[in-house]
Amino acid sequence: MTGRSAPVVLPSSLRVWLGMVAALAGLVVVVLGVRYADDSKPGMVDARIGAAVDGVGPPWRHVALATDFLGEPGGAAMLVVATVTGCLLLRRPRAAVLVVVGVGMAVGTATLLKSLVGRTIHDGNLSYPSGHTAFLTALALVVALLATGRLGLGRTAGTSLVLAAALVAGAAMGWAQVALGAHYPTDVLGGWCTALAVIPATAWLVDRTADAVLRKRR
Repeated sequence: MTGRSAPVVLPSSLRVWLGMVAALAGLVVVVLGVRYADDSKPGMVDARIGAAVDGVGPPWRHVALATDFLGEPGGAAMLVVATVTGCLLLRRPRAAVLVVVGVGMAVGTATLLKSLVGRTIHDGNLSYPSGHTAFLTALALVVALLATGRLGLGRTAGTSLVLAAALVAGAAMGWAQVALGAHYPTDVLGGWCTALAVIPATAWLVDRTADAVLRKRR
């Protein structure tokens, strides 16, 4: 507890490393956004990866559709409610706040960037960055941060767990989006990096705000 009202969501041992990851991820989001601004065609990398992944048939298409549902409003709401409930049952109110605020910020940032970048796919649908990928990656990051705190993991193990969770979630949703033809691979990378940039910063803000409230009450 370290004398706080509730356990922190961003352990001090992870702040520097995740801060560096967040900065690098933010840079990638900006670079890709500038590169593909107002574009409507796949890049060279997009074309190569898309040719290998796009248009999968059964049973993998069913898997892709099920994964895609997790990023739709109905599926996303169920995941968020379940995760918030789990945080509260584990007596981790800050983590519950981070689920709502952090995931909301990640999706909101992706939505804003879509309008700013203006990249399109399939009859003018805004595509960069992938909001589905940003959502699932952000949720995985929050769960991994919660697990890191619960297990008392150190810097190396904690950072590895957080990044591994983000990689698995981002890869799963990213594959589904490309396989279904909903996004270019670089859209997926942008969504993944959006979550990596937003969640550590939001977690730090949640801790700072909670600590400030606690000091005022005392």
